[in-house]
Amino acid sequence: MLLDVESLRTYLAVLDWGSMTRAAEHVGLTQSAVSWKIKRLERRVGRPLLIRDGHTLRPTREGRILLAEARSIVGAHDRAVYRLASPDFTGTVKVGANEDTSAPRMASILGRFQRMHPSATIEFVVNQSRLLVPLLERGAIDVAVIQVTPDDQRSSDVVLWSDELRWVAHPDMPFDGEVVPLVTFGENGFYRPVIEPILERQHIAYTYTVSAPTSAAVRAAVAAGLGVGVLASRHLGDDIAEWARAVDFDPLPPVRQIVRTVPGEQPAIAAPLIEAIVDEFIDRPSRRDHADV
Repeated sequence: MLLDVESLRTYLAVLDWGSMTRAAEHVGLTQSAVSWKIKRLERRVGRPLLIRDGHTLRPTREGRILLAEARSIVGAHDRAVYRLASPDFTGTVKVGANEDTSAPRMASILGRFQRMHPSATIEFVVNQSRLLVPLLERGAIDVAVIQVTPDDQRSSDVVLWSDELRWVAHPDMPFDGEVVPLVTFGENGFYRPVIEPILERQHIAYTYTVSAPTSAAVRAAVAAGLGVGVLASRHLGDDIAEWARAVDFDPLPPVRQIVRTVPGEQPAIAAPLIEAIVDEFIDRPSRRDHADV
């Protein structure tokens, strides 16, 4: 039984994207070529590897066994090719990211990068966007993944994704009294400078009832009915609804998650690291566990 790397790569793409049509778009093949590679792989394994489940494909029992090994094989192949084709970067690069990127996912990206460039050293810090920006400006970190509004975005920034913000509250809590209790990400949170002027223009008094550094805590507080917050629209659900009182407010600005580099001369290792981050968040299927900071 001989398993070729490109057939395994195609198999992974089909499962990652859920269909042969979408997989073909992202591996640069025709749909018929993807189908042929999967059939050839199944012939070599001697068993079916995929089951159609509605409009998507999922692995059979044998396909699940192959799945983990396929990722390992393709990953090892790509690391070897990358190491042979790329310069061996050295030096230290300091990377900052906010919670919105998911610390485990960023750590996974940096871990793969470290294995590809064992002579390099990576320092990683997770913090709120408003605290990372001054670190970047004074060169304390080299690369940062942060959240910005369109007004704060720079031409050199690389946009990873965009979000729409919503005023949110528990659906059974109208919060229509004189003083509105707010749930925020603390005094260094990204949203406070955005929401305070809006409330003041509406002549609505407010007080801070919950200040938390993580989105999980903010979501839990809003879902428990402790106050009004601002979250990305994807967090709307049974216990988190749009705050009806905000219907006539000035619109909240969109926010963008971007990669930004230190001003001036960058370490040589920064460029390929940025490329790895961008490839992960833009070119691959989105499996982010979003948060807000």
